[in-house]
Amino acid sequence: MSENTAITHYQIVDGIATITMTSKPINALDLTMRRTLTEHLQSADGDDHVKAIVITSNLPLFCGGADIVEFQTERLWEKPDLPDLCVTIETSKKPIIAAIAGPAMGGALEIALACDYRVATPDALMGLPEIKLGLLPGAGGTQRLPRIVGLEVASEMILLGDPVKGKYASSCGLVDALFENDPDFYKHVLDFASRVSHESGSKRSCADMTVTHPDPKGYLAGFRDQIAHRSKNLVAPERCLVSIEAACELPLAEGLAQEKAGFAELLDTPQSRAGRHLFFAERECNKVPGVTRADQPRDIKSVAVIGAGTMGRGIAIAFLQAGYPVTLLETTQGALEQGLEKVREHFQRAAQKGRLSFDRAETIAANATGTLSYGDLVEADLIIEAAFESMNVKRQIFEALDRHAKPGAILASNTSTLDLDEIAAVTSRPEDVIGLHFFSPANVMRLLEVVRGAKTAPDVIATAITVAKKIRKLSVTVGVCYGFVGNRMLEPYFREGSRLLLEGATPKQVDDVLETFGMAMGIHAMADLAGVDVGARVRQERRSEIAHDPTYQAVQDKLFELGRLGQKTGRGSYVYEGRTRVEDPEIVQISAHLADLHGVKRREISDQEILERCLFPLINEGLLILGEEIATRPGDCDLIWVNGYGFPNWRGGPMHYADEIGLSQILERMTHYRQSLGAYGEMWFTPAPLLEQLATSGVTLAAHFDAKKEKS
Repeated sequence: MSENTAITHYQIVDGIATITMTSKPINALDLTMRRTLTEHLQSADGDDHVKAIVITSNLPLFCGGADIVEFQTERLWEKPDLPDLCVTIETSKKPIIAAIAGPAMGGALEIALACDYRVATPDALMGLPEIKLGLLPGAGGTQRLPRIVGLEVASEMILLGDPVKGKYASSCGLVDALFENDPDFYKHVLDFASRVSHESGSKRSCADMTVTHPDPKGYLAGFRDQIAHRSKNLVAPERCLVSIEAACELPLAEGLAQEKAGFAELLDTPQSRAGRHLFFAERECNKVPGVTRADQPRDIKSVAVIGAGTMGRGIAIAFLQAGYPVTLLETTQGALEQGLEKVREHFQRAAQKGRLSFDRAETIAANATGTLSYGDLVEADLIIEAAFESMNVKRQIFEALDRHAKPGAILASNTSTLDLDEIAAVTSRPEDVIGLHFFSPANVMRLLEVVRGAKTAPDVIATAITVAKKIRKLSVTVGVCYGFVGNRMLEPYFREGSRLLLEGATPKQVDDVLETFGMAMGIHAMADLAGVDVGARVRQERRSEIAHDPTYQAVQDKLFELGRLGQKTGRGSYVYEGRTRVEDPEIVQISAHLADLHGVKRREISDQEILERCLFPLINEGLLILGEEIATRPGDCDLIWVNGYGFPNWRGGPMHYADEIGLSQILERMTHYRQSLGAYGEMWFTPAPLLEQLATSGVTLAAHFDAKKEKS
């Protein structure tokens, strides 16, 4: 017997009923899927010919879990909801086997936990990532997992949210049998199902299990302390721990009820809204206007990097790790040899730490070669310039690349602020020029700003996005302007953080306020880490644009003049003892002297003013960027700032945060500072037209861009 629906296939063979999920792309457990699975389960349960039930998938993954779109609708709670489906599975009269040959995340693992048995392939990924969305597993994950694998493994899986592979899952009792992911997988599953169906006591309900641990309270108290730093400011971790405690103390049904209430409570928090916003933003960011499926990516087999300094080496390592051969080009033999040696050392250290074998480390490092001649780059499919941030330097490099690179090679610049169109204009092929703005360290930082020039070809953008995925980067495509999106928004944030020193604040006061808000690092500590000279070089290129404000970064310019370049010289906005920053009274003296020189009145500044003056101009700049269509959507700005600049992910990024607190509040405070700060306020606190439009009409950024998307 067999039966097909639009999203499942149901068949009975030799007494085994198999329910196969077939709903592309991810078998989402939406209301339709939940109802269909429930109907199949009830049919199998009532069929005397059925001795066991298998739940599986014909897609590359088992199931992607709950449909997160439903989290914003009442369909989430329509019957059967996901907890109901899990109870239906658990209370079936027949043994049920989950056959997992691909990722089973979130709700997918929860339905597997409700099954009597789980079989998987050794490489199948299983996990409960809900905490990364500011939630707890709401369909039995916190109750069934501790009963099945034990308190310690369950706590780590739930609180860290990271997946485990089938091999580990088998060792901890999460999976009952492993079968290779080959054409015989399903045959092995049927044999397993047939075997257990003939065993007495083949039903295994978590209702009959308890969490076994000698000291649950003591362990969980220690685990709280262990994750305290990581979970600072977050509400979901504590709620998860409370739910896990319930699994240790309460019958299953009571624990499930408490878990469901906890899920509903977290669902309505700003942190969960922020997590879901970023989740959807990641899925939207690669939808680039003007780039269609017809724009097939170019074939990238070999990569060259111009510059073997810190950034160039990091970029090279990222590509080497992904399997690309890389040629590094430098201007001197000494710099080239040093760069190649640093690359080799990186992979040797990785091998010493057990991240890969020594043979593998040698093989990868051997894929890095060096040259002093542009003529040796003739076979490169992608060439990335990572040289000094100077327009003259960039122009010279791209003129040379235009002469030597083969037709169809993509010429990329890692510039963080300069005009990509001006760089492209020195070539005869501006359609092949693109910006690939990596963040330092380039082999670690996840973000990649893909900068689209005025003439960049759509297939070049498609190639950049594809390559970014291969080197495990989150790419966000942006337009050309000073600083693109990330650094352009950084400019007013840093400007105000520095100006506040003239007006009476200290670097520590400013940084403490920002770090309390949730920033990974305060602005002055960040400038010291990046190097005071880096910002000074950028200002050298922009003197004409900032000359109207003589106080612009006056303190930073003075630090540069004094050779206080930050951590690398032991002095910047702070004095450094190793990497520990210590307040320096001399900064107050420098600031007071400069304030007197520029006629800036010093006063006591509140923490609220510091936060508003740093964040609101940053948000205002984001609104200007969106209005100019440099960024396609608010979520793109948020992804850039969360992944590249340390903005707290639990606040969802600066644009989402603006919606949370209300655009009208931002407009009111921008207007306040524009008026209260006199000529300086008039200079820098003009509200963006989009801010005035939306705040006045009471429309959120999210709603505005959703409506814009629907129209297009």
